[in-house]
Amino acid sequence: MAVARNPRFQSGPDQKAQSFTASLTFDWRLLPYDIAGSQAHVAMLGHQGVITGEEAEIISRGLQQVLEEAQSGVFEPRLEHEDVHMNVEARLLEIIGPVAGKLHTGRSRNDQVALDMHLYMREVAQRQQLLLLDLMEAIVHQAEDNGDVIMPGYTHLQAAQPILWAHHMMAYVAMLRRDMERILTWAPRVVISPLGAGAISGTPYPTDPNLVAQMVGFAGVYQNSMDAVADRDFLLEYLSWASILMVHLSRLGEELVLWSTQEFGFITMADAYSTGSSLMPQKRNPDVAELMRGKSGRVFGNLMTLLTVMKGLPLAYHSDMQEDKEAVFDVVDTLDALLPVAAGMMDTLSVRSDRLKQRVGHDYTAATDLADMLVGQGMPFREAHHLVGLLVTRLEQDGLQFTDVTPEYLAQVAPAVPFAWMSQLEASSVVRRRRQPMSTGPEFVHTQVDAAKGWIAQLRQLFAEPNE
Repeated sequence: MAVARNPRFQSGPDQKAQSFTASLTFDWRLLPYDIAGSQAHVAMLGHQGVITGEEAEIISRGLQQVLEEAQSGVFEPRLEHEDVHMNVEARLLEIIGPVAGKLHTGRSRNDQVALDMHLYMREVAQRQQLLLLDLMEAIVHQAEDNGDVIMPGYTHLQAAQPILWAHHMMAYVAMLRRDMERILTWAPRVVISPLGAGAISGTPYPTDPNLVAQMVGFAGVYQNSMDAVADRDFLLEYLSWASILMVHLSRLGEELVLWSTQEFGFITMADAYSTGSSLMPQKRNPDVAELMRGKSGRVFGNLMTLLTVMKGLPLAYHSDMQEDKEAVFDVVDTLDALLPVAAGMMDTLSVRSDRLKQRVGHDYTAATDLADMLVGQGMPFREAHHLVGLLVTRLEQDGLQFTDVTPEYLAQVAPAVPFAWMSQLEASSVVRRRRQPMSTGPEFVHTQVDAAKGWIAQLRQLFAEPNE
């Protein structure tokens, strides 16, 4: 038994046109959410007396069978039914007969698919919040495990000042914390129900949209039926959130790629997150970090896709809007795959503290502190800046570092600088002199780490609590 052809049309659709307009190739993943929304809808219809209680029960049992068949693989998508919604309805008709036709009473595919996407995105948000916490925790562990390691901090990709490795790691934790805060503030805008809007204007049946919202665990309903079926802001917000997150992950990936080179040599990737070359046997390629960087373009492109689709649409629903799904699903799949791998990579990479110690001992990243010491003796900063710049230039010309300076050399090149100050230019001394709570001073970085651990623990507890 098949769903009847629309009597408005004298002939069936062109096969190529049908394939072109069909969404079944990508919206089949919505089946559990489609059935959950339909279960709530039919229960509401029975409660409101729009259909009988017996009819509601028959339809509900049939929907449960459709779900179980889909989960077991017995029920597979059929392309002639266009989308997941019509596939469910067709299979329901085969199971329970003509009473299946009452399921769609007071409902349009416009508000139906919108509800499906809200239900789907609620689950995505819950899952990816936990994945993001796992990644944050892995980076915090890196900070903890290498708490006393000093590295050069960079501006313009030029060595600037010594910082703690942990301080650098906690900068990424701070970025990811903002990402977490953004998804937490976005989530409440997902849990609102559009069902009851019908195609555009509502329905003459005495439906109760608030009851449906309550049944699916949502906080409320849309206040305008046209907005309910035409809104894709919650998807645009998700793609925007994902794009900002990918900016942060891409920056981290870029640094991991740089740091793993022989030229930097700051880290070693675990074998599980490295690959070899098909030609060069010596290679250890940071493919995971490179793809973490590279997939940002994919995510950004999906955001631009949906922004472009939505930008010129008059109200209310248009078929253009089914383009939201592939864009969103691709980003969901990308993050579902990337976040656990990124966490594993960060949890297992090794920091080459010996290399970093050698590196910060052979540069001029303490130059600013030397200028600050002169300022402490009353010299204007610009004059101190100029004097130290001349000293560094001379040291470079002579192939020397601060640690190589003798009293005689200093007296000749920069007599205003006491030789005793040279011992204070070691990286560990420079780092300890940072005294702002946001700084790389060891006690303050430890505070950052402890605060992040506490915040992560609170969120884990919050996420573990059952929803009210």
